[in-house]
Amino acid sequence: MNSEASPAPLHPVNGSAPDTGQLVRTVLHSLEDAKAEDLVSIDLHGKTSIADLMIVATGRSGVHVGAIADRVVKACKEAGAQTPRVEGVPHCDWVLVDVGDVIVHIFRPEVRAFYNLEKMWGGDRPGERSPQGARAAV
Repeated sequence: MNSEASPAPLHPVNGSAPDTGQLVRTVLHSLEDAKAEDLVSIDLHGKTSIADLMIVATGRSGVHVGAIADRVVKACKEAGAQTPRVEGVPHCDWVLVDVGDVIVHIFRPEVRAFYNLEKMWGGDRPGERSPQGARAAV
């Protein structure tokens, strides 16, 4: 992994369902096993109801991205999680693995830089800032 990585900690999200913590550990272990790079965890509580956590990772090539996605899917099935839904496998520029409470995005480096999901989902978006933060900015 890159030493400049991870602005957010990679751990189970507080308040998640009890099995979500194990699911997060399974996903992270499978990403590390597959040599995924630049892992970033984004807490989605209060931002969307689609999932509790988003994990963004990078693969070195399209083949590596596909292999990482396969490893995540296999690990989730072996752990007894629901069968993940997978999108983007034919091209493997950006593969999304939806495991319910956890969504994993696996990118080739240049595609990840272009879409920059960490910026989009990581901080407060303009319409979602807290009243105290909005006043402090004025």
